[in-house]
Amino acid sequence: MNKDNELKQLDNELLNGYVQSLGIDVVKKMFALYCQQVIIYLDDIESSMLNNSVELWQEQCHKMKGAAGSVGLTALHGRLKVMEKTTVDENDKVRQFNELKIHNQQAIADFYDWLKCG
Repeated sequence: MNKDNELKQLDNELLNGYVQSLGIDVVKKMFALYCQQVIIYLDDIESSMLNNSVELWQEQCHKMKGAAGSVGLTALHGRLKVMEKTTVDENDKVRQFNELKIHNQQAIADFYDWLKCG
């Protein structure tokens, strides 16, 4: 992963601030919690989509957006910000959801790369 792409994916200033104020072990624990919770968030987003519930879709995207932002996943946070306000049809939501899962996996990998370099 190149540094320019990582800068767009991650909020390095936030993450470095966390490391300075909380320590690397706490940051690792925060991210481990995100990795556990994101499984639930993705399941809930998928469920809202399958139930054709706009309100639940927005709620679940909002929850995951907050979690992504809190661990410095800037690009993922931005994607979820758009998704939570979307009014597209179900086919487009399926596409967005599938892209979200891929983007989340990449964001997690980018975070682990950042940890290795830090």
